[in-house]
Amino acid sequence: MSEQLEGRVALVAGATRGAGRGIAVELGAAGATVYVTGRTTRARRSEYGRPETIEDTADLVTEAGGRGIAVPTDHLEPGQVKALVDRIAGEQGRLDVLVNDIWGGETLFEWDAPLWEHDLDKGLRLLHLAVETHAVTSHHALPLLLRHPGGLVVEVTDGTADYNRDHYRVSFFYDLAKSSVLRMAFALGHELGPRGATAVALTPGWMRSEIMLDQFGVREDNWRDALDDVPHFAISETPRYVGRAVAALAADPDAARFNGASLSSGGLAREYGFTDLDGSRPDAWRYLVEVQDAGRPADVTGYR
Repeated sequence: MSEQLEGRVALVAGATRGAGRGIAVELGAAGATVYVTGRTTRARRSEYGRPETIEDTADLVTEAGGRGIAVPTDHLEPGQVKALVDRIAGEQGRLDVLVNDIWGGETLFEWDAPLWEHDLDKGLRLLHLAVETHAVTSHHALPLLLRHPGGLVVEVTDGTADYNRDHYRVSFFYDLAKSSVLRMAFALGHELGPRGATAVALTPGWMRSEIMLDQFGVREDNWRDALDDVPHFAISETPRYVGRAVAALAADPDAARFNGASLSSGGLAREYGFTDLDGSRPDAWRYLVEVQDAGRPADVTGYR
């Protein structure tokens, strides 16, 4: 086990599955104490109706070498978030890493539906879940994070600032949500930097989350079977890859050089030298621009 983050305390908000789970586990593998939150527990499921739970994530954190602590939290409820942060303050007296990975919008966006045709209730719900939750969480957690210098805030989104600036992302509401999170990191960078902390936006590439694997009818151990139908899926990565990106940032004493920046798992892999679980180093956002969006045949040579 790596002990780079031993004695450090992290909160991964939205850690039930996907990137949040991968990030929590890798912070644990680096020795951190990790509070993991979400709405799906072993006793109660969210509207996702999926089997992954925050208790499962906490167990994986502990198995990886850290200490996982599951706290059921609806991040749209300020009182619940305040109670969460008060608990961390009481139990640990510090917060070193805040990861805002709250999303909850998988069933709420409609591909390529223009604003006036998109279901308005679903669109507004998506914005509440994907944007408002981040603001609520940061509002309550940042005073604790600022108690000690060197704190790190990671705003998890989909797409780099450069990519999202030039590309329409799925629908009006999806595009707005993901771009808003990018801007949150930029704004927080201005507010936190002079106070000794760092904020970044971070995007995974094409991630093999539990939901994505189910959508393609494959598992992690046979994911390449999906390539016949979706050839560009060859560039995909596990959720642990973006987790290793966060762990590397958290352990970097010079992470402030990235303050306010938009980062990617593939870009940080080049910076820090980590790999995905299979030893590869996928660079999805460069691949999307140079291969997929350019209409070239799927070929990951030189991109992973």
